[in-house]
Amino acid sequence: MTAVRRTGSRGRTAARAALPVFNRRRARFIALCLLPGVVFVAVFTYYPMIRGGVIAFQRYDLFDLTSTPFTGLANFRAVLADAQFWTALRNTGTWVAVSLLLQFTLGFGLALLLRRHFRGRGLYQAWVFFPWAMSGFLIGLLWRWMFNGEFGVVNDLLVKAGLVDEPIGFLSTPGWAMTAIIIANVWYGVTFFAIMIIAALQSVPRELYEAAAVDGASRFGQFRNVTLPSIRTTLVLIVLLRVIWILNFPDLIYAMTGGGPAGSTHIATTYLIEQVQNGDYGKAGAVGVFVLGLLLSFSIFYLTATRFEKARD
Repeated sequence: MTAVRRTGSRGRTAARAALPVFNRRRARFIALCLLPGVVFVAVFTYYPMIRGGVIAFQRYDLFDLTSTPFTGLANFRAVLADAQFWTALRNTGTWVAVSLLLQFTLGFGLALLLRRHFRGRGLYQAWVFFPWAMSGFLIGLLWRWMFNGEFGVVNDLLVKAGLVDEPIGFLSTPGWAMTAIIIANVWYGVTFFAIMIIAALQSVPRELYEAAAVDGASRFGQFRNVTLPSIRTTLVLIVLLRVIWILNFPDLIYAMTGGGPAGSTHIATTYLIEQVQNGDYGKAGAVGVFVLGLLLSFSIFYLTATRFEKARD
């Protein structure tokens, strides 16, 4: 019996000694698997962001790279003194707020409809979700053709329906141009909210609705007291993500109007692209810092506000 106990004790000791070696090997294997992703993100995300922040404090003209001295806040003062930048900021607020409100409302309604089971539901969902798989720049080109002032399908339908007497220059008139790009962005972004909200709705237990119905809750009462609280966390996250993506979505605007006419559809990121095209990388870097600060400020405020509301509830 004593010999058996000693043998068992030695076996457990050997197992404990081998365990750290196994853990170290596993940790090295995991680190090697993660290394390509970490390097990729560091090279193509963090390095450009840091480098752009440094350039924001330099006189970095693409047409004169022989001298790139540090100029302090000169680029930031130049940006703040540019009236076009303030127009772009106002347009950014309109672009984000109106697009987000319509995308969220329509996407939520579409998700509630698609949650119901009906014949051909899968095929219909595929058609609804298809735009999200397309390039934003390509969508911009499609809507640019649709809103064309001479042969666009939108003008053709409006004239044939008798709603207008002559074609409207949607993309050549400042007010109409902003409306046109928001319509295109809403069409593109509704799909995102529909996909995410449908996924969240499917995780809500059916028993909660049955219990609410037994308690006499109406359809609206079930929506307010069961649906919204159950998917609240998802809604908070997707709204934050969508705000960031809409603000950083110059593709569609660039394809449809290029920021025109006369800069009336510029947002902060298309204004940044214009500075790059002009070769003024220092000014472009300053705009990038402003955009980053705007996004960080909004994210902190939004997450703080939503956390406060949750705690109060």
